Amino acid sequence: MKRENRKLVLEQLDRKLRDFQPLGGAIVPERGWLHAIRTALGMSLRQLGGRLGISTQSVKEIEDREADASITLKTLREAAKALDLELVYVLIPKAESLEAMIEKRAIMVARSIVLRTSMSMELEDQEVSSVRIEKAVRSKAEELVRMMPRYLWD
Repeated sequence: MKRENRKLVLEQLDRKLRDFQPLGGAIVPERGWLHAIRTALGMSLRQLGGRLGISTQSVKEIEDREADASITLKTLREAAKALDLELVYVLIPKAESLEAMIEKRAIMVARSIVLRTSMSMELEDQEVSSVRIEKAVRSKAEELVRMMPRYLWD
């Protein structure tokens, strides 16, 4: 992907994900959403099984798989549909945005590169001041963000 396109894609994704940021850290009910919503609606396992065309035991297994996070998205979507719900699936960054993730990673990689070089210079009695090191880290990080080399995520 070309740099200009990548930047545009990142901006668009960050804009879309911003709406979901408040969901970060949402607490999932201990027995899962399916169980919580089904019981809140007063719907029995048999009734949900009837809507899904499966046995009561199979519905219980679906709820158990959701609770232990081993359910597939397909099954979760089908169960949600049977409950007249919509499955909303999204991955949100732990950082404030995808661009912030890239910047954080770039600084980490830049620091590693600069410190490696600084250490080599120190061995040759050419010690670099901490101010110059920080300036070099910022400069290298900006370059990494701009160039987005493949090794950024190694």
